[in-house]
Amino acid sequence: MSDTPTVLFLCVHNAGRSQMAAGWLRHLAGDRVKVLSAGSEPADDLNPAAVEAMREVGVDIHDQQPKAWSQETLAATDVVVTMGCGDTCPVLPGKRYVDWELDDPAGRPVEEVRPIRDDIERRVRGLLDELGAPAT
Repeated sequence: MSDTPTVLFLCVHNAGRSQMAAGWLRHLAGDRVKVLSAGSEPADDLNPAAVEAMREVGVDIHDQQPKAWSQETLAATDVVVTMGCGDTCPVLPGKRYVDWELDDPAGRPVEEVRPIRDDIERRVRGLLDELGAPAT
């Protein structure tokens, strides 16, 4: 792993969980970690409840766009965090994979997305500790 590890968050639509995780990691790690997120079947737009839930805690993800993963992105990644994409998530030998079982915020009101957001924050903080780059 390089001095600045690269973490890729993957889910199906890249509109909720992976975007919230990427937002948390960018917020907590700054430039100490390179952050990527992608999906196997990207949505057209971010989940508005996820955007609102993150805004409530001072993390702005509104300008992010769902995108598909690529072989180049995967190859440049040190740690791949999967979130509910099952067999549609790519596997590249030699990469570190972590699977986070999280509820899908799709179609849920912000009241139900907040606990998912908070669970993601706890997991991101733990990942930062594992990477030797604790949250600032």
